[in-house]
Amino acid sequence: MAKTSRAFVCQACGAVTARWSGKCASCGEWNSIIEEAPSSSPALVAIKGGKGRNAARVASFETLSEATLDAPRLPTGIAELDRVLGGGLVPGSAVLVGGDPGIGKSTLLLEASAKLAGTGAPVVYLSGEEATAQVRMRAKRLGLEQAPVALGTETNLANIIATLASAAPPALVVIDSVQTLWSEAIEAAPGTISQLRGCASALISHAKTTGSTLVLVGHVTKDGQIAGPKVIEHMVDTVLYFEGLSGHQFRVLRAVKNRFGPTDEIGVFEMRQEGLKEVENPSALFLNDRDRGAPGTAVFAGMEGTRPILVEIQALVAPTALGTPRRAVVGWDPNRLAMLLAVLEARCGVRLAAHDVYLNVAGGLRLTEPAADLAAAAALLSSFTGRAAPEDTVYFGEVSLTGSVRTVGHTDQRLKEAKKLGFTRAAVPAAVGDGNGSADGPRLWPMSELDTLVTWFGAPSGEPL
Repeated sequence: MAKTSRAFVCQACGAVTARWSGKCASCGEWNSIIEEAPSSSPALVAIKGGKGRNAARVASFETLSEATLDAPRLPTGIAELDRVLGGGLVPGSAVLVGGDPGIGKSTLLLEASAKLAGTGAPVVYLSGEEATAQVRMRAKRLGLEQAPVALGTETNLANIIATLASAAPPALVVIDSVQTLWSEAIEAAPGTISQLRGCASALISHAKTTGSTLVLVGHVTKDGQIAGPKVIEHMVDTVLYFEGLSGHQFRVLRAVKNRFGPTDEIGVFEMRQEGLKEVENPSALFLNDRDRGAPGTAVFAGMEGTRPILVEIQALVAPTALGTPRRAVVGWDPNRLAMLLAVLEARCGVRLAAHDVYLNVAGGLRLTEPAADLAAAAALLSSFTGRAAPEDTVYFGEVSLTGSVRTVGHTDQRLKEAKKLGFTRAAVPAAVGDGNGSADGPRLWPMSELDTLVTWFGAPSGEPL
């Protein structure tokens, strides 16, 4: 009898090795390698000799000039979710939703399922982590107990596919979560890479065959990544991350992959006792409790997809007695802060080497665009000098390593959003225009070098405009 070969698979990145080791050589994760039986794959059939269903077929080709219809959309009834998806759910597509435990993934999908089922579309909700009584209690709390959603708690892959195939294909199938699924044909524990790969592949294939939209809920690791990302993410059509601090009321739904829409859109929600509520004007919500007139704060006019968002950046610069000053960042790239501090010291003469620096993006939002450099610099200089930034001024612009302020995109949308919220001044790159501004936006304060901002905060008195 032939000896059954086994493989050792990293549960963080999916790398396969011939022997066990304490540290994965691919991703560097410790204690993440588990011994698994290799998944059985169908035998390859030679071109000659294949018969029946296994017979080889000649592939057909098309030209690039042929007409192509846009993907149909199925609105979920939640405008913020539809915005992130690109207009709604696409029949036959697979969506992966990831987020920290307790962030609100199940609540969001239950609300979307109930709204979609209310329109007459058949919806199946399969929960592998909670009993039906727990899901019904959540639905009652959200006021959705009358929604015609088919609820189940099956985790066996064969039973799920057999159940879905026994009736008319539903419009939406929600699996909460994919880590709880298991198949008897795979010799591995539920949640392992082999089970994830096999179960997800089978469900996605079934969804594309029947035209049902499949939504998979995925857990995240301690680094904030969906478990087994290299195995799952390339299989699905859309990957959504549900972000936010568990103790904060704001939640941000962000698309990181979308074959049927943009990948830079976000949806903003507010967690309340009655469930997740859409935030139509995120800028007003993020600035609702901002510290007016306090040193160390600046308002950044940013862009998230096609939506302009104003958010407060807070900084604290304090002297330290330690040999190595501390640098702590929440909501921004720590490497970006280190670069900005180096530019302030090398190009502008601002000595921060003997100070601890703390930077925070208020509201739990995570900023990724380089346009936040100028606002972060304003907050740092305001805290360092003890001089409060003007309350009616917004900041945006990229700071280069030479100390110059470079222009960024979507200037008109940023200025219009600032004008709508009552801001009358805008510190912008010099390439944007002169100080007159436009009738639809605030008055501009153009600057070509970061020294302009440093000079104003270092002056004992005076106005920047």
